[in-house]
Amino acid sequence: MTTAPPTLAARMPAPQHAMINGVDLHWYEVGKNSKGRAGVPLIFCHGWPELAFSWRHQLTACEEAGVWAIAPDQRGFGLTAGPEAVEEYDMAHLTGDLVGLLDHLGVDKAIWCGHDWGGIVVWQMPLMHSERTAGVIGLNTPFMRRPPVDPITIMRARMGDEMYIVHFQKPGEADAILNANVSRTFDMMMRRPLDIAPPSEGFATQRSGDESVFALVRMVEAYDPTHDPRPTFLDADEYSAFVETYARTGFTGGINWYRNFTRNWERSENLPKRIDNIPCLMVTAEKDAVLPPSAAAHMPEVIGDLETVMVEGSGHWTQQEKPQQVNRIVLDWVKQRFG
Repeated sequence: MTTAPPTLAARMPAPQHAMINGVDLHWYEVGKNSKGRAGVPLIFCHGWPELAFSWRHQLTACEEAGVWAIAPDQRGFGLTAGPEAVEEYDMAHLTGDLVGLLDHLGVDKAIWCGHDWGGIVVWQMPLMHSERTAGVIGLNTPFMRRPPVDPITIMRARMGDEMYIVHFQKPGEADAILNANVSRTFDMMMRRPLDIAPPSEGFATQRSGDESVFALVRMVEAYDPTHDPRPTFLDADEYSAFVETYARTGFTGGINWYRNFTRNWERSENLPKRIDNIPCLMVTAEKDAVLPPSAAAHMPEVIGDLETVMVEGSGHWTQQEKPQQVNRIVLDWVKQRFG
């Protein structure tokens, strides 16, 4: 079995693993009492380019609070190696892995908490697996209504071929560039916004015909940290944990999630358009440049039981930038809604 880098292992509980849906899925777990597991688990789903390690602060807080919590390295990330076929990273497989984890644990339902891409996945759980969903917490990532047209077509038309999600559709190209610049990628991405930075409009800032403001891969190629005034939120060991892991795994597994945007859109036509009878919490971040609070403004129209809280001053990596605030918000809500 592949082992985590020492710098990561020192900050996380010992990983567990099992063969689930043909993948050797690894996860980290806290909050078990002397009689074993109790209650409904809170399962944290990471985004890209992240790991279960991104939830280290939340796992510690859950353990201290006696809350059963789990953070998996999802397929293609960290200790969980993924298959080669791109279509095996579609939403059916990503949500199926979470259902398979529940089956392995002998649990009926979970409270799903997702950030970034993990947020997209957990918002699909009540649509695709409502019987396995006790509640949903979206961190930065809002519940997104299905667009009338393939989202890749929309993004290409509005933001151009260099917009990172569109660029990721080219087999192997972005992977090779990022794989050759692992430390530079994390140095550029894992930063706090400047205090003087105004709130973003996210993708709405892009105007059709303008040069893409989300050309992530080209930005990594040109990045020089000596001219970046933004502070980091990672200490040296945390930074090393990400860099060492991605130097081993590469970025392709996570990028393959993006390569299923069209497939997921095609297969979601008959899914419910609303979430009802399931408690939901939306945690926005004031200064997220990609997923700003305004992106969640429509959610009361499509979710019957919704609470919304904003974390002030946070950029995109909210659970790592503002862990104490996130821990308090999440645990207070879980206690209030689930006891």
